[in-house]
Amino acid sequence: NEEDLEVGVREGVEEDTNKRNKADFVLWFTKSKFDDQELKWDSPWGVGYPGWHIECSCISMKHLGERLDIHCGGIDNAFPHHTNEIAQSEAYLGHKWCNYWFHILHLNTNSGKMSKSKGEFLTVSLLESKGYDPLVYRFFCLQSHYRKSLVFTYENLDNAKTAYNKLTARIAQLMADKKPDEVVELEDFEKFKGSFKAALDDDINTSNAITVLYDVLKADTNNETKLALIEDFDKVLSLGLIEAAKKLSADGEEDIPDEVKVLVEERKAARKAKDFAKADELRDKIGELGYIVEETRQGTKIKKK
Repeated sequence: NEEDLEVGVREGVEEDTNKRNKADFVLWFTKSKFDDQELKWDSPWGVGYPGWHIECSCISMKHLGERLDIHCGGIDNAFPHHTNEIAQSEAYLGHKWCNYWFHILHLNTNSGKMSKSKGEFLTVSLLESKGYDPLVYRFFCLQSHYRKSLVFTYENLDNAKTAYNKLTARIAQLMADKKPDEVVELEDFEKFKGSFKAALDDDINTSNAITVLYDVLKADTNNETKLALIEDFDKVLSLGLIEAAKKLSADGEEDIPDEVKVLVEERKAARKAKDFAKADELRDKIGELGYIVEETRQGTKIKKK
């Protein structure tokens, strides 16, 4: 009723969807729809607890101040939660509270929206227990736009894992092939950084930003420039690309004898000089030492027979 709305107090929870707007704008509950509600405090309006909307406003102001740049949330928070947060916060503050509201669409399964009540929801700890690196899941999400619903399946996650592993392998190869005297080509660096920034300026289009990352790998510029760009991009993407590539290089070279590594480098030089007879001879020597050398799209790979 109007009196309840005026003082911001309501007893109980209104279930009538026609009255949802009124019921959801509650500052203090003196009854709970949950039988096991434990968090309750005394107040001028009786023992109870704050409404979700006022709770978020108070916590944000206490820890972040009276002006926020970006306020995030799922699309289901846009109404009524965020509309009520704006109304009560700006009425109290007397000025604009948040500059940007960022609403992410749902992560779905093939059967629809994930639901806790159905037991169909995802956690990082669950993915880790199944052997997935959380960064692979992050890579999976970044390949879509936040305004689009994303369909989760383990097949899709496996595809993202394969793509992430190939990406870090390519970066590891850039590190291995980089010449000591290479320097960053500033013109190329600024060009690709501009493209990356343009993708993010376009409503945070992380999918296009990932495309720019792959464009860098294919670009006609030196490896030092590519690595500098990847490191710069990853300040935003937070995919741990350089760290993963370094670990991959270290793991791959750990058990390979120095004698084999020298022969592999000599073979690379022979192939570059188009001296394929010598390259074949060196490959045979590597084979005699118990190793196989392969040329892949990600570069030269060495493994035990």
